Amino acid sequence: MIRDLFKKKKQAVTIPSKQAKEDVPEGIMTKCPKCKAIEMTTELLKNGKVCSKCDYHYTMTAYERMDYLFDEGSFISVDDHLKTENPLGFPGYMEKVKVDQEATGLNEAVLTGIAQLEGRRIAVAIMDSHFRMGSMGSVVGEKLTRLIELGTKEEIPVFIFAASGGARMQEGILSLMQMAKTSVALQRHSSKGLLYVSIMTYPTTGGVSASFASVGDINLAEPQALIGFAGRRVIEQTVREKLPENFQTAEFLLDCGQLDAVIHRHDLRERLALIVDLHTGGTDV
Repeated sequence: MIRDLFKKKKQAVTIPSKQAKEDVPEGIMTKCPKCKAIEMTTELLKNGKVCSKCDYHYTMTAYERMDYLFDEGSFISVDDHLKTENPLGFPGYMEKVKVDQEATGLNEAVLTGIAQLEGRRIAVAIMDSHFRMGSMGSVVGEKLTRLIELGTKEEIPVFIFAASGGARMQEGILSLMQMAKTSVALQRHSSKGLLYVSIMTYPTTGGVSASFASVGDINLAEPQALIGFAGRRVIEQTVREKLPENFQTAEFLLDCGQLDAVIHRHDLRERLALIVDLHTGGTDV
């Protein structure tokens, strides 16, 4: 079950003491990369992988996010049979893909399927940055497109959780083509009056941020999510100016009008359900 997979995904803490390493089994405790507080991994998972001390939002795997947000046992995965190939003969590419497949349990960097959110059927795609940094290659683009088309056919909302370093360099122009393909599928979905909500998480960058992640009917983000196209250093060297400290954070983009809201992970399930209800006329305000 997805919940069982969720329990297996643990992030080990770095403990400086050699004796402590011997006394504490790996994965029992987790150290916050922001405030350095240490807490039980099981408690962290119960808290949605949000630090209880500083509110830092840890990166979630696709299975963790699915299990945390959607109705238990409701998820039906699709297109797990699609397999990545090496069209450019990039050295070592397939070996790296295989390693990530075994580590994540995914066939590619996005999990797609139909789930329920408080009883509402949703077509959902969740990118996983643990798989090739969530980079978008041909299979990722194909899975996203098929998921959007399924949502259009079933006349249900589409949710996409973006977490990506951008287009996948090992597939060259074929990866960049996915930007247009996914965007066209979303336009067809929209032309039928159907809802698309984009949820940007840490990180949402490169070709993903410049395509499907930024064209939602409603664009949301988690707190402090990194969102942007090119990196800070590249932009600063190009414009020859020092950028603000909070540049390319979700909060900065909200202030600039690129996002509709920044929502804490603990509140996301309730807010998403409300958005669906408002779109379908299922609730009064």
